[in-house]
Amino acid sequence: MKSYLEIRVPLRYDATWFEELRAVCHDLSVKWQKDYYHITMAFIDDTPENVDLQPILDRHLAKLSAPYLSFDKLDVFTANFGMHIINLTTKLIPKEFSLAIENIRSELKSVGCRIDSSFRLHVTLGRVIDSTLDTATIQGIVSKIQVPILSFFLTDVDYREFRGRTLYKTELTNRRS
Repeated sequence: MKSYLEIRVPLRYDATWFEELRAVCHDLSVKWQKDYYHITMAFIDDTPENVDLQPILDRHLAKLSAPYLSFDKLDVFTANFGMHIINLTTKLIPKEFSLAIENIRSELKSVGCRIDSSFRLHVTLGRVIDSTLDTATIQGIVSKIQVPILSFFLTDVDYREFRGRTLYKTELTNRRS
């Protein structure tokens, strides 16, 4: 079963900077993400049928404080099959958060989960379907937009079937306040 572990990011589709981004990309064939934004902590290509992931997730997520991330950069990268991902990211990933993700992914692999992709902290905003375009061209268009620094404590974590139901849900606490 394909599944993924995600942490939600409270972005708004009607934010001014996002409207400006969509406007400058009007000539591109973009499928925009709308009203559901997240960071994929682990995309699991296959999970052994006899493995219960909930104890693993409970153990790691119970120790994790809600990360405070400041998103400050629009970026573009090329994913599978030549699709380009327009995304929001951060120049500074908190060490505790990146270590927790690394540990979760490592333990999932140790129990037989197949994780083929590496971790790249990003929030997908849109997917450019046109494989004839290159990343640099799209980045040039996207760079016209000045995104404000958007800072959030991220608390809502879901483990979901790919394009399916939620299998596990938890809320991280902000232990720093």
